[in-house]
Amino acid sequence: MKKSVWQMIAVLVMVAMVLAACAPGPIETEAPAEPTQAPPAAEATKAPEMATEAPAPMEEPESYLEAALAGAYAGTVVSMSGPFTDEDAVKFNATVADFEEKTGIDIQYEGSKEFETTISIRVDGGDAPDIADFPQPGLLAGFVRDGKVVDVSQFLDMGKLQANYNQSWLDMAMMQAPQGEIMAGVWQRVNGKSLVWYPKDDFDAAGYEIPQTWDEMLALSDQIVADGDTPWCIGIESGTATGWPATDRMEEVMLRTTSLENYDKWVTGELDFESPEVKAAAEKVGELWFNDDYVYGGRAAIVSTFFGDSPTPMFEDPAKCFFHKQGNFITSFFPAGAVAGVDYDFFYLPPIDEAYGKPVLVAGDIMAMFNDRPEVRAVMEYFTTGASVENWIRSGGAISPHLASSLDWYTNDVDRGVAEIILNATSVRFDASDLMPGEVGAGSFWKGMTDWVSGTVDLDTALKEIDAAWPQ
Repeated sequence: MKKSVWQMIAVLVMVAMVLAACAPGPIETEAPAEPTQAPPAAEATKAPEMATEAPAPMEEPESYLEAALAGAYAGTVVSMSGPFTDEDAVKFNATVADFEEKTGIDIQYEGSKEFETTISIRVDGGDAPDIADFPQPGLLAGFVRDGKVVDVSQFLDMGKLQANYNQSWLDMAMMQAPQGEIMAGVWQRVNGKSLVWYPKDDFDAAGYEIPQTWDEMLALSDQIVADGDTPWCIGIESGTATGWPATDRMEEVMLRTTSLENYDKWVTGELDFESPEVKAAAEKVGELWFNDDYVYGGRAAIVSTFFGDSPTPMFEDPAKCFFHKQGNFITSFFPAGAVAGVDYDFFYLPPIDEAYGKPVLVAGDIMAMFNDRPEVRAVMEYFTTGASVENWIRSGGAISPHLASSLDWYTNDVDRGVAEIILNATSVRFDASDLMPGEVGAGSFWKGMTDWVSGTVDLDTALKEIDAAWPQ
């Protein structure tokens, strides 16, 4: 009997022990830790999903760049894509190397000569890089309209941006997104187009002086003709892209004869080519281009002369022409051995109407952000500083739009002079044809200008045909 009782007690103890082992633990009453803005390095290197909204603003640092320089994002990776290849890719990587060393952020740049195609494939496929460098803002605007681009004004200090950029650069970064207008990116490297090149040795020997106004430039052109020479060398032939130099000249005159608001409306199609403002600009171009005394070879030679060969007569002895309007890239087409400041120099294409100040037509690279993480924000903030392009400037081939950049960084007179013109501009605007839809900017605009300059059609017909190509 006693034995049976003890056996029963033993069984009950064993059952109690089993039930205790299977019982659930105490309920967690402490809330989980709040996520921080800066993820652990191991997490930051994972492929992020495309973000269209900024993270919650909790515990944001005053400056992501300062946090990066303090080592907050060391060990993270930021992917970039853009058109820089060959020498330009080498210079870009060398430029950001100092930032990478100081922050521990690895900027992995992938350049492609088919960037316009590859970036569309990547974004549409959900594989966008963290940052992309767009030389054509019109292409970026399409991604902004689709809601694919992060609004950088959510985390950048607008006061600092306004202190370090001509307001025009900030205006040109504003683009229409599904939620309204956003700041689609920041400008890092730029170049200027509003330049007139001349043979300095012949020019100085003739006793000519740099014109400060459009009327003075035309008066000097008349003086050159009276002296038995030809003022201008002009050529717009460029294979399948024939006509683009003529669109540049139209853009220059538009900036000098009407408001920035009208220029912007022209870019978007709100202001027709047939409008009085655009027609007046074309007529101003024609006054100079269609004067056979002004143009080397006459009007008939403009369409058949390759744009890269057109400045060559300036370097003959004696010079066969005295002016050539083109961007700073044109020096790569100058004869080998031609020395800046000796054989050639340049000046700002003068204003026409003082009411519109001294505008400059520009091109450049706008950095846009597709994935929103703290280290990506830090890199974007870095691109708003002159330091992000300083090493490239020192090695040649880059111009900074940053007001805090120093002219002492430039190692040659051409880059320094172009930078000074851009920094002193009352306003800047991007090449209009690069902003217009491809059917117009790289289609009917090129063709219409070519047809008009060649005399195939009259101006009214050319402008009407350009407008007809605008996508509905």
